[in-house]
Amino acid sequence: MKRALVLFAHPCPESFSAALHGEVVARLSAGGWEVDDCDLNAEGFDPVLSEAERRGYHEEPENIEPVASYVSRVRAADALVMVFPVWNFGYPAILKGFLDRVFLPGVSFRLEDGKVKPNLTQIRKLAAVTTYGGTRMRALLVGDPPRKCVTRAVWHVCRPEKMKYLALYDMNRADDATRATFLEKVGREMEVF
Repeated sequence: MKRALVLFAHPCPESFSAALHGEVVARLSAGGWEVDDCDLNAEGFDPVLSEAERRGYHEEPENIEPVASYVSRVRAADALVMVFPVWNFGYPAILKGFLDRVFLPGVSFRLEDGKVKPNLTQIRKLAAVTTYGGTRMRALLVGDPPRKCVTRAVWHVCRPEKMKYLALYDMNRADDATRATFLEKVGREMEVF
């Protein structure tokens, strides 16, 4: 059976991000995926890369010991779906910390002659489901870092066959109809993911 790791990064269960997360999990499950639902806040994931972890960052395989259970989950995934809000033009700290602590040398990439080579190539599908408080233009004016991080950096270490970046911009002014339309769009994309 194909397995999808869903990384969810929002602390509030009543948030629109939580509704998106629920839709992603439900539609992937309905589509035949075995879903590993990783709610980073609910699981109490510690996003802080400690001094000891940083000093041992390149020491394989010892570098994975502090986060071995999360590394196992990433390595078992055929698909990765990240569900998060954009805050201050970036990931929530807990998601950034997950990438810092879990996407390690020997896990997400290999260094060969100083160059980063993809190491999560079993992940054949990659998606991000996100919301932005501001408009698309406002995000573009600052370079839209979250989109670039997903579609370039995370994409590079996986090299998936399929990539989706589903974003609702201008969330601060979105009405119920706009949110419902986006929720349905996300559901349709996950059904055929």
